[in-house]
Amino acid sequence: MQSIRQFHESRERELLDDWAFLAVNTAGRAKEEEKCDIRTDFQRDRDRILYSKAFRRLKHKTQVFISPEGDYFRTRLTHTLEVSQISRSIARALRLNEDLTEAIALGHDLGHAPFGHAGETALNGLLEKYSPGEYFKHNEQSLRVVDFLENGKGMNLTFEVRDGILKHTKGRKNINSANMSGPDIPTTAEGQIVRIADRMAYVNHDIDDALRSGIISDDELPRDAVQAVGITTSQRIGSMITDVIKTSHPLKKITMSDGMYEVIDILKEFLFVRVYSDVSLAKQEEIKARRMIETMFKYFIDNPCELPEANIVPGDSLPRRICDYISGMSDPFAIYAYEDIFVPKVWENRL
Repeated sequence: MQSIRQFHESRERELLDDWAFLAVNTAGRAKEEEKCDIRTDFQRDRDRILYSKAFRRLKHKTQVFISPEGDYFRTRLTHTLEVSQISRSIARALRLNEDLTEAIALGHDLGHAPFGHAGETALNGLLEKYSPGEYFKHNEQSLRVVDFLENGKGMNLTFEVRDGILKHTKGRKNINSANMSGPDIPTTAEGQIVRIADRMAYVNHDIDDALRSGIISDDELPRDAVQAVGITTSQRIGSMITDVIKTSHPLKKITMSDGMYEVIDILKEFLFVRVYSDVSLAKQEEIKARRMIETMFKYFIDNPCELPEANIVPGDSLPRRICDYISGMSDPFAIYAYEDIFVPKVWENRL
């Protein structure tokens, strides 16, 4: 009798386009496991990520604004959910594997440090200083989380999900057609969707958050770019999704029109200049965050016995172990850990 999983696998063969990546074709897991009777391998990966502790910590990790006042600013979790929704919309329209796409999207930022890119920059500098030749990148850290750190043994995900997580990042470089091929590009079309959707999401929601905070105003936005894709966040995301679908479908390749590539790059550069690099406004708390991470890092260098024994990857250097510990912290826990180490417990001493 056919299992539910086998039914879903047969439906994939019937319904998905010929350039979709089917669950039955997975290269598998590092450790072989018995198949689930109900879920495909990619559905299983999605669930493992969704129920992980690393995923839950994203709700208290900074996206751009550190400790913002108000309930509507994005966190790393809401960013992840927006990337997932954009990715799934594109995958469904193109008849690609929505389960694989969703798993990659949900796991792509699990390795982000507390306090957003300020935390990542601080950890990278410290790792290079104390262990020359090593560096910290959030995409590679996300892979470490799913391979080793979650529950001390990792999640044993499929190759295709791991590949998409590792290769989702673009840094600051433009996402034009010339940069949509090569060894740093995900091997599946589903992973390539997440790579594009990540930028589509943050370009739009970071503009929205910057407007809400008062750092920028509507009339400062690049006029031609905004007019090309829409005045509101919803209009802009809708325009971008539609462009990807219409451009990718006839080519059977994940891409955008040249005009949309240009619009997204203009908006991205605007954010780097006016929001991400504005130390006096959007980033006024980053100096404190970096100093906090630097101080804790140096403390653990001098006091390695105070590092938790869990989640130690054999063969790792002490600085790498410290990076693993600090990068896994949420913003509030990082503050708590710092205070627990360095702030005198006045009231306890009086009792």
